[in-house]
Amino acid sequence: MNIALIAQDSKKELMVRFCIAYSGILSRHKLCATATTGKLVTESTGLRVMRLLSGPHGGYQQIASRISCGEIDMLIFFKDTTRPELNGPVENDLLRLCDVHTIPVATNMATGEVLIHGLERGDLDWRNVGRPLI
Repeated sequence: MNIALIAQDSKKELMVRFCIAYSGILSRHKLCATATTGKLVTESTGLRVMRLLSGPHGGYQQIASRISCGEIDMLIFFKDTTRPELNGPVENDLLRLCDVHTIPVATNMATGEVLIHGLERGDLDWRNVGRPLI
């Protein structure tokens, strides 16, 4: 599975801890992330993460494009909901695309854990149905 990781500034440490806790599961999948999130996750876990641009500099759009093209199977996007100004139209469009393309998305640790455990159990294998082998 292809998993995208995004964490707003105040949630980056949480994302790192999440990836440390689930590195065994995540290591069996392809990861991409916005720039700083990807750097921190790689440095802390040793996981291979394709780093895109930073979120505000086009990273959100790069992930949105991958979602639209069927190249992302899950999005883990730890948002800072205490600062509404950080959750503008670009972030909302990204989440809307997940709904349009039936992409499982987590915006906090609890839903992230549910998705990761589901991924480990095979609950998301339906994402591979009908996908061409590359």
